[in-house]
Amino acid sequence: MLVILDWDGTVCNSETRIVDCMLRAAGRVGLPALSPGAVSNIIGLGLPEAVATLFPEAVDKDRQALKQFYSEEWMAARVEPLPLFDGVLDTLDALLCQGHQLAVATGKSRRGLSREFEEHGMEHLFIASRCADETASKPDPLMLSELLAEVDCGVDDAVMVGDTTYDLAMAVAIGMPAVGVSYGAHCPSRLRECNPQAIIDEFSGLLGWPPLSS
Repeated sequence: MLVILDWDGTVCNSETRIVDCMLRAAGRVGLPALSPGAVSNIIGLGLPEAVATLFPEAVDKDRQALKQFYSEEWMAARVEPLPLFDGVLDTLDALLCQGHQLAVATGKSRRGLSREFEEHGMEHLFIASRCADETASKPDPLMLSELLAEVDCGVDDAVMVGDTTYDLAMAVAIGMPAVGVSYGAHCPSRLRECNPQAIIDEFSGLLGWPPLSS
């Protein structure tokens, strides 16, 4: 099976840094104050879509400034690599040993994902990846369709794993099975609105989901 993973909030524990950087960036632009929860809600979207969702009334100049300042804040905060969630590396190794393939579908930019692949030495684990700046942003399912085509995999032989409704909605749109994780940006009650096949409380729970454990 092709296991397609979201990155932020599913593989990488980055929510706090994303929220802090967006709050600082918005303050620099002089935009209205945001709640941390509002920022957590947009994790998983591409940056332009996230900015538009957070500040639908903002003029284009301010949106462009916010994107630039967010990128600057993100780079300034990179004192050390962001941590992976517990059990990620062991679980990925186990899935590969069982004959499954791994891919990434993320709202990050290609540059951002490449940096994190390099920092964690993980790129070799994944057969393919798609980022929001090279295809349509979630919840549009285009990145999933492109991954399936690249790997030559049928929709029934893949699963989308993510922490937000944006991830699960992509899968629903093309009839792909989906698994939610409860420890990320969106709470389990929201994830259940997309009727995932399972919601796991830790990343290693993937190994107990029957289609991956058989």
